[in-house]
Amino acid sequence: MITKRKIYYLAPVLLGVFIFASDFVGTNLFSGEATNFSVWFVLSLFAFACGWIINLTLNWEHGGKIVFAVIIATTIVSIGMISFFNDYFGPNELLSESLILYSLRNITLGLMGVFGMAVSNVILLERENDSLKIKDSNNAKSEENLNKETELILKESKIKAEGIILEAKKEASRIIDTKNNIEKELKELIQIEKDLIKKYEGRE
Repeated sequence: MITKRKIYYLAPVLLGVFIFASDFVGTNLFSGEATNFSVWFVLSLFAFACGWIINLTLNWEHGGKIVFAVIIATTIVSIGMISFFNDYFGPNELLSESLILYSLRNITLGLMGVFGMAVSNVILLERENDSLKIKDSNNAKSEENLNKETELILKESKIKAEGIILEAKKEASRIIDTKNNIEKELKELIQIEKDLIKKYEGRE
């Protein structure tokens, strides 16, 4: 786990190196010298790539804090270095102008890293959104299937219940018929006994 974290923090370190390296690119980026602009463009692409990797490895929230800290740290180091070596970095400019210029360049390059993080995060969120849509679609299908299964179970239960009721009615009808037959037979037996009693009494 510690080794992975060390690898993850290489991207912010590289971003800081690229931001610091931009101090050594000429200040006249758009003066017609293609070399300075090309180097600046390449550094911007590297900063963008570092931001992309930071978002993938350290996530948006934690990585954003680290990138912000890197921008502040490299800007402070650059200000100190430019103040000390002002004759090299801004021989024809005031110290305050040089500090502002190089600070803005560092911040701009750092924001390219933030832009890389943002693009990477948007793509990740789009993928998550697509996966959630697929999951919602699958859940909707499973819910539809579940509703169909529930309807089938209810229909089967209803048919079984109707069958049980029909059987119960048949059994009740059979019991009633048996009861009526028994009552009829009892009445016949009673009538026979009465006739026998009358005959016996008539003989006497």
